[in-house]
Amino acid sequence: MYKIQSNPSGTRSIEISEAHLQTIKNHQLFRGLIDSNGFVDEQVLEKLKLNIRAMLETETLKDKDLLDLCLDVIYHPNMKAFGLQQLILLYIKWVDQNEESNTEEEKGNEEE
Repeated sequence: MYKIQSNPSGTRSIEISEAHLQTIKNHQLFRGLIDSNGFVDEQVLEKLKLNIRAMLETETLKDKDLLDLCLDVIYHPNMKAFGLQQLILLYIKWVDQNEESNTEEEKGNEEE
């Protein structure tokens, strides 16, 4: 379980699970989300919410994990642009750690 700071003063936080991060990865929710200026602001958060809402409204997608991500993180009362920026940074770090561990496992399997 991870915890991200959701405001600059550090008085509010949101808990993020491995399942939440895996859901973000599975649905590629951050792909193309941030404009070329690189700023994460309230418009970016709103864009993410609209993208997820559209995904949930399609009849072909019945994903409990995506719904859990919405309820626990994206639509959390403390989620603001600062929190989304922290979530993105956590996600990048999490992906890097998983790739490193996968690379180490592959090297170990090749040596056997």
